[in-house]
Amino acid sequence: MKPRAPSAIATAAQLADGKLDATTLLTETFARIDAVDATLGAFTARLPLSTALSQLPALKGPLQGLPVAVKDIFDTRELPTRYGSTLYPAEPARFDAAIVSTIRRAGGLVIGKSSTTEFAFLNPTATLNPNAPGRTPGGSSAGSAAAVAAGLVPFAIGTQTGGSVIRPASYCGVTGFKPSFGLLPTPGLKCFSWSLDTVGLFAASVPEAAWFAEALSGQALALAYAPPAKPWVVGVPDAYPWAELSPSARQAMEAGVLALKAAGAQIKAVTLPGWIQQAFDAQDVIQGYEVWRSLAREVDEHPEALSDILRNYLLAGSKVTPAAYEAAQRTAAQSRQACTEWFSQFDVLMTPSAPDEAPAGYGSTGTAIFNRVWTLLGVPCVNVAGATGVNGFPMGLQIIGAPHADRTCLQAADFLERALKAS
Repeated sequence: MKPRAPSAIATAAQLADGKLDATTLLTETFARIDAVDATLGAFTARLPLSTALSQLPALKGPLQGLPVAVKDIFDTRELPTRYGSTLYPAEPARFDAAIVSTIRRAGGLVIGKSSTTEFAFLNPTATLNPNAPGRTPGGSSAGSAAAVAAGLVPFAIGTQTGGSVIRPASYCGVTGFKPSFGLLPTPGLKCFSWSLDTVGLFAASVPEAAWFAEALSGQALALAYAPPAKPWVVGVPDAYPWAELSPSARQAMEAGVLALKAAGAQIKAVTLPGWIQQAFDAQDVIQGYEVWRSLAREVDEHPEALSDILRNYLLAGSKVTPAAYEAAQRTAAQSRQACTEWFSQFDVLMTPSAPDEAPAGYGSTGTAIFNRVWTLLGVPCVNVAGATGVNGFPMGLQIIGAPHADRTCLQAADFLERALKAS
């Protein structure tokens, strides 16, 4: 793992107090990217340094001009927008996506576009994993996770439709926060599935992710650590309907349980309810039906420009009937209602963030089986780094909160992160 840089929160405070010069910080950031990214491949485009420096005086807000990378699935009018596809020319969009304007309003500086898989699906990017050499950084937010993991930027924006924030965060060993559905704006995002697409965040630690989330959302999410008033009750599933735990996932879960117990938390064994499997299946139906419509122009007019894996998936999505889609949406609605009551027996749930350490090689971005159902339910999730798999590579733990309990989810993730460091 790379040495930890100073906290972005502390850096912002120094910038606000005039103890740190924003011009120097930005110049050093660009020099670091120049030295590393030709090999890493986290960025697809960057502002010229002179342009970035010229924007600093106008940035007012809590982020104090801190640099941010934005996944190349969002429209930007100052940077090329290609959605990870050769189908689109390397040209700026007419307008900024809402999240780009939100970053600027919060005082952040979008300095570049981070690499994404083709239209945020499964065809791998050229990005490498800085913390697991020779292994995938995941998808589809590969560039965002890698840029933060390599210390190139303190913050990056990603998206999750299945598992594309939590999984790459797990593989790269950084914090990934998938907030509640709708907490952060999606207009200007190249839609994959309008019922599922969720804007997520990457940072070096849970407190930094929470602080970034508050700056962008205006919600009270930033964390001031204090011992919990009562012991955390953390639910741990006794089995999963989608997969058995791999040795790496089991090792990480055991490390998380031991660390939580040592820190005073209560571990509650839970059985996942039957509707979880139904919701898991519904996610696939909804995603397939919606992407066939979201990418209608691309598949109808330029099928030859799409990768085989995406084109075949779209054709499969074309076979999802309206009746099946409506049934899946009913299942989703019923599951979301049941979720609130089910979560009343514990504060948060802890599961693996991914099935295993990052797969070796770059032919696959991994699978979202440990994330899909939580994305469908719209609940907050945080990848907590600090555990490893059997080969010593990052193996994240996923803290899952109750519906709309983003702050509680982040607080519990912070508690786990501290517990792992102390263990």
